[in-house]
Amino acid sequence: MEVTIQLRTVVFLTLLFSWTDIHGQHEQEIDTSKSQFSVINGDTIPWLLLDDILVLDNPIFSNPEARRRYYLLRRRVLKVYPYAKGMGERLDSLNLRLKEESRFWKRKKMIRKYHKNLKDRFEPELHKLTVSEGQILCKLVYRETEYTVFDIIKSYKNTLSAILWRITASWWDISIRKEYLPNSNQEDALIEKILLRAFANNYLEPGIYYYNLK
Repeated sequence: MEVTIQLRTVVFLTLLFSWTDIHGQHEQEIDTSKSQFSVINGDTIPWLLLDDILVLDNPIFSNPEARRRYYLLRRRVLKVYPYAKGMGERLDSLNLRLKEESRFWKRKKMIRKYHKNLKDRFEPELHKLTVSEGQILCKLVYRETEYTVFDIIKSYKNTLSAILWRITASWWDISIRKEYLPNSNQEDALIEKILLRAFANNYLEPGIYYYNLK
C-alpha cells in the first residue's frame, strides 16, 4: 500500500513539474511590456497588468412575452444607436471647431452649417422611426453627448426652439428631456447591456469623442 502511495506521489510530482515547465514556456510568449515588480516583505513579486475583460450575464426570461419584449428592445436599440452616435460625433466635431473660433458671426455660421448637415444626413431616415424608437434615440443621444435633446437645441439654437420642439415631440409621447440613467432605470440598464454586448461582438462600434461637453 505504501509503495502504491509513493508511486502515485512520484507520478503526481512528475506531471506537476512537467506542467510547470510547459506553463513557463507558455508564459515566455506573453507580452511583458506591461509587467511590474513589487517588493513585499523582502520578496520581489512580479505582476502583469492585463486588459479589461467584459463579463455580461445572459438574459433570463420568465416567460415568452418577456423574451419577445427583450428582442424587440434589442432590435430598436441596434437600429437607432448609429443615429445617436452620428449626432454625437458631429456635435463633438462642431465643439472642437467652436473652441478655436471666438468671432460671433463665424460661430453662428458654423452652427447653421452643422444644423443643415445634420438635417440632410438624418432627417429622411428619422421620419421613418416609430415612437418607441424615437424615445430610445433621445436617451441614446444623452448617452453619447451627456446632454438631453432639449438642452442641445437650447444651446445651439435658442430656448424658444427647444420649447417648440418639446411641445411637438410630446404630441407623439416622446420626451426630448429624457435622460439616460442605466444605474437607476431598469430599461436603460437593459439597453446598456445590449450595447455593451453589441460592441463586444462587433455588431456596433462605440462613438469616439474628443471634446467634453460638460
